[in-house]
Amino acid sequence: MPVQVELDPLSVTEKEAITRIAGRIIKSGLVTPAVFFLEIVKPFSLLSSHALVFFGPIITAFVNHDKYYRATELLEDPKNVEFLLSEIERLDQQIESKKNPKEVNRE
Repeated sequence: MPVQVELDPLSVTEKEAITRIAGRIIKSGLVTPAVFFLEIVKPFSLLSSHALVFFGPIITAFVNHDKYYRATELLEDPKNVEFLLSEIERLDQQIESKKNPKEVNRE
């Protein structure tokens, strides 16, 4: 009988961290590649997180050590990846609506 582990819901600080990551993705202009990549790795989020930990010693030579490993912890859960995707889409829509205020989102 398989054992299911329930991860704790995201805290406010974790949500803020994911929102900051989404903002950086949007500022870099890599929204489309990031969304494709995240959709592809979402089913393998735990494995992907372990790969990020494996490459951590190399990558942390260029980025902040603590933030990098915190991000790898957040990306272990597919729900967090889904939240990141929704934040990217939300922030991107906000930016688009500011650029084109005449267009009204009709949903």
